[in-house]
Amino acid sequence: MVENIKWHSGEINKVAREQLLGQQGIVLWFTGLSGSGKSTIAVEVEKRLYRKGKAVYRLDGDNLRFGLNKDLGFTAPDRVENIRRIGEVAALFADAGLITLASFISPYQAGREAAKKAVGSDNFKEIYIKADLKTCAQRDPKGLYQKAKKGEIKNFTGLSAPYEEPENPDLIVDTQKLSLEDSVDLVLDLI
Repeated sequence: MVENIKWHSGEINKVAREQLLGQQGIVLWFTGLSGSGKSTIAVEVEKRLYRKGKAVYRLDGDNLRFGLNKDLGFTAPDRVENIRRIGEVAALFADAGLITLASFISPYQAGREAAKKAVGSDNFKEIYIKADLKTCAQRDPKGLYQKAKKGEIKNFTGLSAPYEEPENPDLIVDTQKLSLEDSVDLVLDLI
């Protein structure tokens, strides 16, 4: 527990920043297996929003492990801490008035709920990017499934580590049935 520390609020709040930017500060949290299409969809959503003049920022699982989370591995406790940190960062971005696209496997329901709590339920949309394990393994854009099957990667989500499907997401995007364009349209309809 934190002692002797008090949150310091400035005179400019979230509402003022949103008015300045002409948009709601919100987090779109993309979750799903590796290879489901989270990052691909988030990149396209980012481009479309940017072209519309929106202040948007994309947080990606791999990118954050180069810096903020480079000290974390892929054990269950490290995955929980990874998502906790990202949830806190996403909350700050939403408070700044940004449309934040967070694309992370985020395998545990409790972790996603904690991120939602950090951000605030009014500013958080959970988007389940759905594709079955076989499809994700066939796509395998990073070659991770092959490495995991050979035993080169331990604790690989969907194979040797669990993925808990969202219980009540705001949106399900089935990338086995939908084109990239249709998937992006569905996401944009949320905001």
